[in-house]
Amino acid sequence: MDEKQLKDKCIKYLKSAYGEDTISMDITGNAVKDGNGVLSVDCTVSIGGEHSDWSKKFTFRNSEVTNMTWRMR
Repeated sequence: MDEKQLKDKCIKYLKSAYGEDTISMDITGNAVKDGNGVLSVDCTVSIGGEHSDWSKKFTFRNSEVTNMTWRMR
């Protein structure tokens, strides 16, 4: 998977799991190999028109997001 595909999966995960619309997402670290590992991003999301900035880490297993941790920036 390339970084665009990883980002697309993260964006879909945020929408389906949290109802967040992604305004921007920049990869800060990519440790995903063969569909497994952690992708680190800085992103801005919107819920109900309110924007917020986050650093998030998405855990991938078998090319799917299985977990996410976050902290506000």
